[in-house]
Amino acid sequence: MIVVMKAGAPKEAIEEVKKIVRDTGYTPHVLPGEMRTIIAAVGDGRDKSRLESMESLKYVENVVPILKPYKLCSREVRSEDTIIKVGDVAIGGKHIVVMAGPCSVEGEEQIISIARDVKAAGAQILRGGAYKPRTSPYSFQGMEREGLELLKKAREATGLPIVTEVMNPRELEVICEYTDILQIGARNMQNFSLLKMVGQVKKPVLLKRGMANTVSEFLMSAEYILSEGNMEVMLCERGIRTFETATRNTLDLSCIPVLKELTHLPIITDPSHGTGYWQYVSSMSKASVAAGTDGLMIEVHNQPEIAFSDGAQSLKPAKFAQLMKELRPVAGAVGRTI
Repeated sequence: MIVVMKAGAPKEAIEEVKKIVRDTGYTPHVLPGEMRTIIAAVGDGRDKSRLESMESLKYVENVVPILKPYKLCSREVRSEDTIIKVGDVAIGGKHIVVMAGPCSVEGEEQIISIARDVKAAGAQILRGGAYKPRTSPYSFQGMEREGLELLKKAREATGLPIVTEVMNPRELEVICEYTDILQIGARNMQNFSLLKMVGQVKKPVLLKRGMANTVSEFLMSAEYILSEGNMEVMLCERGIRTFETATRNTLDLSCIPVLKELTHLPIITDPSHGTGYWQYVSSMSKASVAAGTDGLMIEVHNQPEIAFSDGAQSLKPAKFAQLMKELRPVAGAVGRTI
C-alpha cells in the first residue's frame, strides 16, 4: 500500500502515519516528492483495512494498493523519475551521464592516464575493477585493495567519482571507504545476501542485469536493495545470453523503454559487455541514447591489445572521444544532453 500525503503535510503528520504503518506490522518507506510525500507500507499484506482507514486522517490524501510484486521501485509508488546525486553529477535527469574507464585497474600510470583521457572527452564518472569476477579461476582476479588505492589516486588527479564492483560481503566495508558508487555485477544480481547488505549502506548502487534474467526478476533484485532502506539504485542493462554467437551477449535495447514504463529508477546501458567487441560499441551507444537510457558505461583502455581483461571490447581513448562527439546530436534529437 502507499499512503499519499496532502501537499504541505507537516512532519508530525508524516511521523503519525509512519507509526501506524509500523504498528500494523508493515515497514514504512518515506519517498519525498516535489509536491507530495508518499509513504510506502511494505509487508506481507495483513490487516490492510487498518491501512486503508488512514484516509480519514487530516493530512492523508488517499491510500492506494500497489499491484506490482516489486513495490518500492514501481511507478505505482513514484511517478516522477528518481535522480541520484553523486557529488556534482546528477544521474536520471535530462543529462545523460557517461561512466568510462578500464575493465581492470592494472597500475597507477594506466588508471590515471585513462581517467584523464575520459574526463577530457566528457565522461563524468570513472569505472574500474579492483575485484574481478572471472569465469576461470586462473584469470586475473584484480589488484584488490591496491587497485582501490589507485582508483583513489585517479579520483584525486581528475575529480571524477568512482564506480567499482563489490563481489563479496566481506569486502563491502573496505570498498565503501574508497568508492562513490557500488556496482553489483551480473553474476551477483540474485546474490540476495549481498543485495541486502548494500541496501544497508549509504552509497548509490549500480545493479547489473543477470545474464539470463527477466525484467521482472531484475526489478525484484532492485527491490531487495530498496527494501533495506537504500533508495539510490541504478539499473544497468549489459546484455543477456541468447543463442546468438556473433556477439558476446545480446544487448536488450527494448528493456530500456520497458523499464522506463515500469520503474522510476535511472537506467544505465553497458554496450561494451552487451556486445563484447569494440567495433559495435559506438552504434549500440547511440541506439541506447535514442531508446531513452539515462547513462552509458563504456570500457576504455589505452592499450587494449595487452589489457588484463576485456581488451576486445574496450575503446581506445581517441575512439572514445570521437564517440562522445557523435553522441551529442543523438542526445539532442531526443531532448537530452550528454
